[in-house]
Amino acid sequence: MNSIAIPLKISAHGLERLTDTRQSIDNALSLLMSTPCYSSVADPQFGFIFNNMRFEIFNENEGVVFNSSDSPNIFEGPEGLYNKKITGSSKNLNTFASELKETIRRYEKRLRDIEVSMTYFREQQRINVTVRGVIIETKAPYLYQSTINVWK
Repeated sequence: MNSIAIPLKISAHGLERLTDTRQSIDNALSLLMSTPCYSSVADPQFGFIFNNMRFEIFNENEGVVFNSSDSPNIFEGPEGLYNKKITGSSKNLNTFASELKETIRRYEKRLRDIEVSMTYFREQQRINVTVRGVIIETKAPYLYQSTINVWK
């Protein structure tokens, strides 16, 4: 099965396509993870909500993102993003990994049995992200690893 290449590339024959499903899924996840939510007019929910907090400060003692604003907003409250743990797996609902898993489940229909883990390394100022699953078409195991750089 051919998938449209991401980022979009137009050739003399139209949109370029990839024959490698794994590479196509890698590209789609990379785009999904690097896009802030509400930045796409066509689909405001597309993206990873963690990117909307990119200018916030990490509370390293609590392992969460610190609310640096004086006013309440959509990220607060018992279910808010300021209460979600940065390090964790998608098995725990109170983590950004579970947010990413649900986003992948919603937008990447070529994967099943998705598991996500995120690990924050304070010394290296980065978050390692691992996505595991099964490619539905081939039933092959799937592994995607990425890094989110953090600054203070």
